[in-house]
Amino acid sequence: MTMEIVVTLLCVVAVLFGADRLMLGLERRGHLRWRRSGRHDLSAVPETGLDALFADGSRRL
Repeated sequence: MTMEIVVTLLCVVAVLFGADRLMLGLERRGHLRWRRSGRHDLSAVPETGLDALFADGSRRL
């Protein structure tokens, strides 16, 4: 019984490690942002038209 738990935990760790390495490889190729690159500075992102519409409460449609 305890050996099954150990094998299961080892399999889970191996899958998580493999998934992390896959995501790091995709990040290195520029396909996504995983954990090596920092977060986006959301204050530097320009507002879209829809964001500006909702932010301005005095504006009517």
